[in-house]
Amino acid sequence: MLAIQLQPPEWGKGVISVSMASSPKDFQAVTVMCDRLADLDASIHAEKGIPPDLVFELFHRDDNPNLAELYVAPAAMFLARWDGQPAGCLGFAPHDETADELHRFYVDPAFRKKGIGKALIEAVFAGITAGNKRRIVLQTSVYLPDAIRFYQASGFAFCPPFRSVHTLFTETEVFMSCLLDPASDR
Repeated sequence: MLAIQLQPPEWGKGVISVSMASSPKDFQAVTVMCDRLADLDASIHAEKGIPPDLVFELFHRDDNPNLAELYVAPAAMFLARWDGQPAGCLGFAPHDETADELHRFYVDPAFRKKGIGKALIEAVFAGITAGNKRRIVLQTSVYLPDAIRFYQASGFAFCPPFRSVHTLFTETEVFMSCLLDPASDR
């Protein structure tokens, strides 16, 4: 099981630990965070006139209670903790023969700006590299500019759409990809 623990001095007190979610308790914490992510996603889109029910149906229908079933090898869900408290999650699953896809990236607002997102993305990069794939893809929204900047800082670049989207989302969905170097020590 891949696990890391960091004590980031530049962020003050606190210890970040990241491990693959494996127990019912882990997935219970992940489910809570994915529910918050779904609510946030629906709320952001509702402000733009897109029905929340459509957002839930298109992007979050598999969240509950199937997360533990969705994130078994070769997929994985990582859970970050700050001083033992659930703080964030990030999963990946096979996209195709050459790439994995990121899913359900969420950091609880109480734990943002502490390095949780960076720790999660690094754990996922290590998990994907261990599985011998070198490309990662993701889909996000123009309504999440901070997320887009984070992905860019993590090595992702915009790419052509790799799936079709509902007509209400053709102008709002953002597709990105990243190539991993197995020799690099990100």
